[in-house]
Amino acid sequence: MRKRSLLLVVGACLAALSLTVGSALADPAGPPTFRNLNGTGSDTTQGVMNALSNVVTIGGTKQIGSWDAATAPGQTFTDGPTPACTNITRPSGSNNGIIALVNDRNAGTHCLQFARSSTDNHTSHTGDHLTYIPFGTDAVAYAIQGPGISPAGSSINRNLPVSVLLRIYQCDPAFASIHPLLPQFGSGTRKFFLENILHVPSGDVANYADAGGLFPCVSDKDSNGNPLLENTGNLLTDPSQIEPYSVSSYIAQTTNNVPDVHGFALLGNIGGVPSLAINTTAAGVRPVFNVVPNVLVQGPSNSRTVFVGPNSLVCQNTATILKLGFATNPATCGDTSIQSDNSLGTDTVGPGE
Repeated sequence: MRKRSLLLVVGACLAALSLTVGSALADPAGPPTFRNLNGTGSDTTQGVMNALSNVVTIGGTKQIGSWDAATAPGQTFTDGPTPACTNITRPSGSNNGIIALVNDRNAGTHCLQFARSSTDNHTSHTGDHLTYIPFGTDAVAYAIQGPGISPAGSSINRNLPVSVLLRIYQCDPAFASIHPLLPQFGSGTRKFFLENILHVPSGDVANYADAGGLFPCVSDKDSNGNPLLENTGNLLTDPSQIEPYSVSSYIAQTTNNVPDVHGFALLGNIGGVPSLAINTTAAGVRPVFNVVPNVLVQGPSNSRTVFVGPNSLVCQNTATILKLGFATNPATCGDTSIQSDNSLGTDTVGPGE
């Protein structure tokens, strides 16, 4: 990825933004229900892509179908233009969404045209013919339980350096009273927090938590034993718990622009940098992406019009992106330089793509 100066239009004025943009908080609502460009994946960017699906049009027709991530195993979405595109299992998390996209393109069913991703894992998808197109900037902080379930809430410090977070997440006995949590495997937020903030080797991400894992004091399960959904503060059930949390998700939840699942969670500041300011010098700043097959970005297509370049329909909808808690970066929005490889494979451009 080529380096560029980072000029962020930060959501410091979020409170002043108009609330007229439709929140689009569920699966695509027609017409048409099943759009030309359909995607699944990241919980973190689900809200903003749902909102963009209501305002991005070509010739007055909505183009983006952003399908919500699964909140429980086995959930599907059933609307589709062909029988092959019905009863598709909903992925949950960035990498699972990318895998679903790759499998769909390899099968030639053309049900999916992009995947939502809060992580750049293009090196893990060599040979899958994908382009990672940034459209906004998020940050990852940590969350603890505020007053509510327990009268005083958590006693965990809300200003922790990376070095202390690493000790907590490596089961240092000095922090035995703290119970660290991670989102489910496949979560982009989990991967980013471990690799980019704590600098854990990428090979340790999958087998990091719970009994049999590298650090058994860490759990990626909720209180019912289910995989812990990312950015879902109401799953913090004990004041001793701590978990990574997307700043943009927290902003969108607490301003009621997406379903408010933050519960009593409060964000902590990593290294003393205020969490709610997406600051380019903070430990947890990250771009977020729409991952699109190479074949759809290297020639004329609706996909190029919607996703590619600073003048793409997504990049021009800055008000929507800001309203959902993200910062915008005009220098990189729509850039196509991050690729898993530069091949088209055997993929083709389908109708409307």
